[in-house]
Amino acid sequence: MGHKMDRRSFVQAIGTAGALAALGGNGLAMARSSVKRPNIIFIMADDLGYADLSCTGSSHIRTPAIDSIARRGVQLRQGYANSAICSSTRTALLTGCYQQRFAVGLEEPIALNAPPGIGVPRDRPTIASALRDTGYATHLIGKWHLGEPPDHGPLSHGYDSFFGIVEGASDYFRHKIVIEGKEIGFGLTEGNVPVAQDGYLTDVLGDRAVRIVEQAAGKPFFMSLHFTAPHWPWEGREDAALARTLESSFHYDGGNLATYKAMVEAMDQNVGKLLGALERTGQLDNSILVFTSDNGGERFSQTWPFTGIKGELLEGGIRVPLLVSWPGQITAGSHSEQMMISMDFLPTLLAMAGGNPATAGRFDGMDLSKQLLGKAPLVDRTLYWRFKAGEQAAIREGNWKYLKLRGREMLFDFSADERERANLFDAHPDMTAALKRKWDSWNAQMLPYRVDGYSEDVTKIYPDRF
Repeated sequence: MGHKMDRRSFVQAIGTAGALAALGGNGLAMARSSVKRPNIIFIMADDLGYADLSCTGSSHIRTPAIDSIARRGVQLRQGYANSAICSSTRTALLTGCYQQRFAVGLEEPIALNAPPGIGVPRDRPTIASALRDTGYATHLIGKWHLGEPPDHGPLSHGYDSFFGIVEGASDYFRHKIVIEGKEIGFGLTEGNVPVAQDGYLTDVLGDRAVRIVEQAAGKPFFMSLHFTAPHWPWEGREDAALARTLESSFHYDGGNLATYKAMVEAMDQNVGKLLGALERTGQLDNSILVFTSDNGGERFSQTWPFTGIKGELLEGGIRVPLLVSWPGQITAGSHSEQMMISMDFLPTLLAMAGGNPATAGRFDGMDLSKQLLGKAPLVDRTLYWRFKAGEQAAIREGNWKYLKLRGREMLFDFSADERERANLFDAHPDMTAALKRKWDSWNAQMLPYRVDGYSEDVTKIYPDRF
């Protein structure tokens, strides 16, 4: 043989071959062919409601670019966020676990006055580190909201590059949170260093995503594109003058349906730019694309046919759009009733990339790659939620859901009532008791909330709901 393989390369090759074999027919086909491993582009909106896309039922917003992901792949109607609010869901996405296993995941959400040094443990495998270990270049563009650089920025948790917003929100023009007229926090950051750049934030993030695609040099890449849209403040592209005078990013007195529509459609146009770059560079057909949201919709959102919004464990607060495409692998235009939640993306995408979730770490999330590829039947799931504000608890098992919200206990049968209006709590005491026991057993494995509360009280952010 004219080429020597050193011991490390040999071990990596054997590990890759074993992982591909574990994937079954799809993995073996990848191993036999000369096709490169797929790029993975994970796009997440911020506070986007279930029905805020054309393909999920919006009455007034048009999202042709995002809809095209569904047309080229599968649309999951039972996609869930791990939490009804942002940073706790992002903890689950990053770690592949229930966020309540980590102190940072108890912050609902992480606030500017959060405990110093808050973040995911640095030795914890993440979606980025697992894919990087499999040979992927890893990039995060957009919102982070999981701790401050350098110790707990994206570069310390598996990402090769980061360009985006450190905190949980940002003015779309000033690129920092504004409180009492003052700009605070890291704001727009490159790597570990704050940077200044002009432009509407959604466009700025979309442009950087296009650049990553155009500069890809043959090595497969994983790109998390985490838009801040359509999170407050309520600013469209024409609102630069408003941004200069805004006293608070919370913007309680602002916004309307027209602005919200403009914000979502600007995000869709940037997804269109990204898809165009993938096609122009010949990478679209060898890319897995995911589109979802970090939690349910906010005040101007549509969540039909579900009820509830961000901050609630009603379906409208945790049911999110979920679209996945992979040309030639996932059936175009398909629909699935598979339940899938934020923490599932780590093992699922790792498996689709040819990695082995079983050796990458211990995860609560499930590898649903075969379900997405149509190579295995749907998997029954039992999913759990907990949320401090309103003392909320929820468990979903099959068509049954137990929910505790603001002191009231409820039981719903989704086979007849997915809008959560017909409370069967008294009619089915045995089912109620069984689900409550399961939730208690799960909760006993999670970290308790701190006795002194948590860093930001959402009851103050959304006083109309609690």
